[in-house]
Amino acid sequence: MSLTRDFTQFDSRNEASVRPFERAFPKFWGAEYLGNGEVTFRLWMPEAERLRVRIADRNREMLPAGDGWFTLTTEDVAPGTSYRFVMPDGVAMPDPASRAQHGGIDGPSIVIDPTFFRWHATDWQGHAWEEAILYEIHIGTFTPEGTFLAAIGRLRELADLGITVLQLMPVNQFPGERGWGYDGVLPYAPHHAYGSPDDMKAFVDAAHRHGLSVMLDVVYNHFGPLGNLFDRYVPSFFDPERTTPWGPAINFAQPQVRRFFIENALYWLEEYNLDGLRLDAVDQINDDASDVHFLTELAQRVRREVAGRRRHLVMEDHRNITGYLERNRTGEALLYEAGWNHDVHHAAHVIATGETTGYVEIFAERPVAKLARGLAEGFIYQGEASPKGEARGERSGHLPPSAFINFLQNHDQVGNRAEGERLISLADPRMLRVMTAMLILSPQIPMLFMGEDYGEVRSFRFFSDYEGELARAVWHNRINEAASFGGIPAGVSNPEDIADPNRPETFERSKLGWDHAWSLEGQSFRDRLAVLIAKRQEHVVPGLRFAPPHSGQTLQAEEGIVAIDWRLGDRLLQLRANLSTAAKPVPSVSGMVFHAEASGLEDGRLLPGLSMAMAVSVD
Repeated sequence: MSLTRDFTQFDSRNEASVRPFERAFPKFWGAEYLGNGEVTFRLWMPEAERLRVRIADRNREMLPAGDGWFTLTTEDVAPGTSYRFVMPDGVAMPDPASRAQHGGIDGPSIVIDPTFFRWHATDWQGHAWEEAILYEIHIGTFTPEGTFLAAIGRLRELADLGITVLQLMPVNQFPGERGWGYDGVLPYAPHHAYGSPDDMKAFVDAAHRHGLSVMLDVVYNHFGPLGNLFDRYVPSFFDPERTTPWGPAINFAQPQVRRFFIENALYWLEEYNLDGLRLDAVDQINDDASDVHFLTELAQRVRREVAGRRRHLVMEDHRNITGYLERNRTGEALLYEAGWNHDVHHAAHVIATGETTGYVEIFAERPVAKLARGLAEGFIYQGEASPKGEARGERSGHLPPSAFINFLQNHDQVGNRAEGERLISLADPRMLRVMTAMLILSPQIPMLFMGEDYGEVRSFRFFSDYEGELARAVWHNRINEAASFGGIPAGVSNPEDIADPNRPETFERSKLGWDHAWSLEGQSFRDRLAVLIAKRQEHVVPGLRFAPPHSGQTLQAEEGIVAIDWRLGDRLLQLRANLSTAAKPVPSVSGMVFHAEASGLEDGRLLPGLSMAMAVSVD
């Protein structure tokens, strides 16, 4: 993509004007550095009659600009200058659209010149979605240092392995020094503990030079419980009729509120040159009062305004609905490329661990058959009532396999457990090998959780940095969360028996143990994974772009057998897996077996226990 192209900038009246392209997004909210010391400050506060901005310890009056906006343009502010907005009661608050903070959410915001960073991978085009092998990362625990710059040193290993897309857990500013990022309060500012905005840009630029795409997890369904300016001073930012499991529901019917979040998506993609976004828990984004749903408008704006190369939007939606994942006649996504498929994870988890409590309970009956349906058709629950009596989901077989992101582990499924155990500590090693091969070689988009590539055994726990009553409440909530993620271990009867998420050592113990990656065992894990990824790229990926509706078909087989045929353009992909411990017959395959775990098909019909085979035939 040329760095001299033009693009459309929207002013306060949404009228188009053209300016020379720079790697900067002209957001309307907050402080915008215009060059030569000129800065415009804007804040929407419809309930206020007066608002000031404190620039380097000097208060300046802001002017009402209509529709609840206050603004001030000044010509004597250099990049790096600190500022705060001063509320009508005299309290100074950070900019909710701050690009950077000095000392966290309690410190001042910083005026940033977003054009200062110089990009190197200027011809980067990104990966086609069908090529995606996702790898989820938490920057703070990915390396001992827990910074963007330190993470750069690990990129070559992931690229050499065959990973194509890094998915970052939220990096925006949240309270304290450590946390998962899902309780952020300043969604435009990279967290200060991870590094500066330019450090994050350097990480993205380095990833691109290694051939890695970078997607960011963003949270548009709530704000964290501490440090939210809107909760205190802008009640109309929230919907008084609704709440989420994590706090007040955001009022997306307000145009200014929609603009805050849609511009945030455009900002990350444009200013940080990201390759895509993953929207967290969109089932908690309620926008029934709007003519065009917020999620639809966001996707349309991204596709229209962030042009020039590949960008991808994915979502997490617990409702199993398909409307946001639909394709056009040529197979291109209309809005979102894919959704996280919790159904497939839950069925696989029941099979691998034998656990049947909490979220996975409704997958406990005939889990292998359920897993087969999910791999063939996308969702497992497609409108049927679960054993708990709740109807859930929509028909999904018409969607291509690439509309679903499958995984055996992620931050939630590991970190919300009482002791943060990874699957390697819960499952038979033979089962884990078979499940991993099925994950990588099935046509859905596979995702790995950091450390899964080399068999990490260290736990990953929930951690935060709160004090007082809030810290106590978060700690007590751990036992409730753990009950839904694997249950409470024997002997645990109160939260004090579960690691305090606010203690620094809980965070430190969640960091990856890179020494294990370099051990013989770790290298063996990586070698196997590299082989699987190479086989996926050779035999599976070429057909994904051309998968017709209802491409997957489950074949009749004995209990414990997964037998699926997928028609992918010019090829037929055939999976035969025996997830029981006894040898069983399976439907024969017509193509070349290009991968097998434990044993190949004997006489083309019999699979030993805990084994699988994948075959392909090309027309």
